[in-house]
Amino acid sequence: MPAPTPKRTAIRRPPIRSSDRRVFHEDLLAWFQANRRALPWRKKRTPYRVWISELMLQQTRADQAIPYFDRFMRRFPTLTSLAEAPRQDVLKAWEGLGYYSRAVRAHETAKQVLQRGGDFPGTYEELLALPGVGSYTAAAIASLAYGLDHAVLDGNVIRVLSRVLAVEAPADKPATRRLLQDVLDRILPVGRAADFNEAMMELGALVCTPRSPKCPACPFAPICRARRNDQPERFPVKSAKPSIPHRHVGAGVIIDDRGRVLIARRKEASMLGGLWEFPGGGVEEGESLPQCITRELKEELDLEVRVGPHLTTVRHTFSHFRMDLHAYWVRVNRGKPKAIGCDGWAWVQRDRIADYPLPRADQKILRVLEKAGDWPEF
Repeated sequence: MPAPTPKRTAIRRPPIRSSDRRVFHEDLLAWFQANRRALPWRKKRTPYRVWISELMLQQTRADQAIPYFDRFMRRFPTLTSLAEAPRQDVLKAWEGLGYYSRAVRAHETAKQVLQRGGDFPGTYEELLALPGVGSYTAAAIASLAYGLDHAVLDGNVIRVLSRVLAVEAPADKPATRRLLQDVLDRILPVGRAADFNEAMMELGALVCTPRSPKCPACPFAPICRARRNDQPERFPVKSAKPSIPHRHVGAGVIIDDRGRVLIARRKEASMLGGLWEFPGGGVEEGESLPQCITRELKEELDLEVRVGPHLTTVRHTFSHFRMDLHAYWVRVNRGKPKAIGCDGWAWVQRDRIADYPLPRADQKILRVLEKAGDWPEF
């Protein structure tokens, strides 16, 4: 019996014609010079500033990142100032950006670089060796800060190339990303990597947007296969994703007779590690929310408590699950706080809680708490 004919794969190396190169090299860069935004990280460009901006931009749009970048640079203008700062100050400066592991890695990397003499690495290979620095960030720093010929592949660039080439393979697959990186490496204009990389990312942010792309204004319009077929929004192709789980979490706003609130610091190795929160945890099967909070506060802080009225429920979406966080007023019946399931605790006056770095969901609880008036009797 003859061997079965192998299935054709959509992962193939697309040809790059000389006319395509002209568009990538000349038309794209001309568009960028006419349309580039005045972003703060494009001023006073140093390896440190490029690095911090790229960390922020990994999960945040540029317009949203601007105030956070400005605030962070005012607080930590140099790598040395970041390395020597307490971890809590770094997390507070990052507050609101989410994905706090980025801030933790930045702090650790800054300390490591300082220990090695304080000079930021100057080659792609050395940058790649830094903790938390992957191929994208290393290529961005190498090209933008040092002018080295390395092409960057971020979400915007993936979308642009997937449409220009009409790539049928799912863009979230490693093989597809290798294909797109290969294309970028082949079309990168020697000596102009910084402008090319920024132009590709800028085009994805301003023109080749996820929804309703402005195709007539795009320098790639003459060669874009997705536009030619009048289906740009079909690309990039994505793999089918499983449904996102929905979790219910109980949190205790624990108050004492002196008007203070008890907050706890999450374990460093946990999700949102190092941030402070209104303590609590996930509801287990068959539990009511008050029962959940009672159990969690015993396990986390060794406190026996009575749960009072409901304060608020906030909804928050993480990358891998959705959460309803239910906050209840709580008083302590017996015990003194012990850091069992957390890395620390503190009794804090209501108007000083904002001094601590809090996850976004807990910030929403705090805003309700600040307007709550007198503590309830229960």
